[in-house]
Amino acid sequence: MRRVIPLTLTALAAALALTACDDGGSGGADGAKSKAGSGCATGAVALEIGSASVAPAAGDTGEVPVSITNQSAPCTLDHFPGVTLHQGDRSVKLPATEGAQAQTLKLAKGASATFTVSYTRGADSDTAALKASTIEVTLPGGGDAKSFPWKFGPVAAKGDTANASVSAFQQVGD
Repeated sequence: MRRVIPLTLTALAAALALTACDDGGSGGADGAKSKAGSGCATGAVALEIGSASVAPAAGDTGEVPVSITNQSAPCTLDHFPGVTLHQGDRSVKLPATEGAQAQTLKLAKGASATFTVSYTRGADSDTAALKASTIEVTLPGGGDAKSFPWKFGPVAAKGDTANASVSAFQQVGD
């Protein structure tokens, strides 16, 4: 009988230790675990549009890098960023780059990540081209969208949408 109590206590301690672990995952088969507080929200990070590789002429491809620097508690970037181009009342949400694989990045305070908006330049005279005036960025962790001027020319049409896409997040540095 003396042996049952120590084994029971050992099993209970092991179970408690395992339930205290949090790997930042989805929290079970139903994925119901809340990510509140763990995702990188736009208000807790600095977002900047970097020096673009601008498409000089219609049909050329350009790339616009967006950098994210965590200014708060450690957070996680998961899935893809939300990017919308705006032209007056017309808004186009950009899809993920074909074949891109989302990854989960954990950002410590001061750590950085980046993603890229790739686009095909449209002709100034093309009425189907999106003549965007702003680019709006949201992060999977929430927060208000952050807007920047779009200074890279019209975006060519691809069917009824814009010929542009968003890459996965990439870690910057070590």
